[in-house]
Amino acid sequence: MMQPARSQEEVWPTLPLEAWSDTYATLHMWAQIAGKVRLVQSPWLNHSWHVTFYVTPRGLTTSPIPYGERTFQIEFDFVNHELEIQTSDGRMGGVPLEPQSVAVFYRRLMEELAKLDLPVVIHKKPNEVSDPIPFDQDELHRAYDPKYANRFWRILVQADRVFKEFRTRFIGKVSPVHFFWGALDLAVTRFSGRTAPTHPGGVPNLPDWVAREAYSHEVSSCGFWPGGAAIPYPAFYSYAYPEPPGFPEASVKPAAAFYSSDLREFLLPYDAVRQSESPDRILLEFLQTTYEAAANLAKWDRSSLERSHDPKNQR
Repeated sequence: MMQPARSQEEVWPTLPLEAWSDTYATLHMWAQIAGKVRLVQSPWLNHSWHVTFYVTPRGLTTSPIPYGERTFQIEFDFVNHELEIQTSDGRMGGVPLEPQSVAVFYRRLMEELAKLDLPVVIHKKPNEVSDPIPFDQDELHRAYDPKYANRFWRILVQADRVFKEFRTRFIGKVSPVHFFWGALDLAVTRFSGRTAPTHPGGVPNLPDWVAREAYSHEVSSCGFWPGGAAIPYPAFYSYAYPEPPGFPEASVKPAAAFYSSDLREFLLPYDAVRQSESPDRILLEFLQTTYEAAANLAKWDRSSLERSHDPKNQR
């Protein structure tokens, strides 16, 4: 049965930062708590890929997490607004997503894990934020507006879909399309195969060795971020590490894209994508041209790293 056509606003909803900033801040801390559960239970994977979440048809999931001979996963469901825990032996638990402090959410999640015989001890200090409050002491962040949490997830669904199409054009080393809870951004990263200069570190409340391991090799990385600080609106981004000479002056598309000297990356406001006649085309244009700028200026071996055909068209 054919489904009724959805409006562009339903597919690419508005997400003004000021309208959901309190929910955003609270959800950021909740995501860090769940993410740190995956972190402490998972073997270390290069570039911290073992800590990320993945977009699902209902929200964000950790994917299976090992616990002895069992596994479990945690999923933020932004349709029914529940955090669900599922185990490989058929047990389930959860925490409602509703207005509650970070401290209350932390306690409820740890209690649910303990009920499922999954006791976990995490480091309770948030990462990648200034002035962090330990999770079990954070009574400041307590907002949750389900309407905006749902909109955020719906944008991730679209970005995830387009990023995955972009990812298929590269046959070199490339990350999954995954969600980092440190900064609350969805990202995909391509690698040239060459090592990079030692990263300077300096990320707030993140050990320098983590950043240096993450950027051990040359990258061109892109993603979606809800915004904050100098960028008070949601945006798509693209950067290179190390940044090759001439990158800030590179010509990229679409016309709404620009280089931020504060963030040292190209930005494309989300609204420029949402309001365009073809959001997919505009976003892919941004991803492709910013990657080409990075790869060409850094002299990547593009002929060996990119795919020139779609295997589905081969007969």
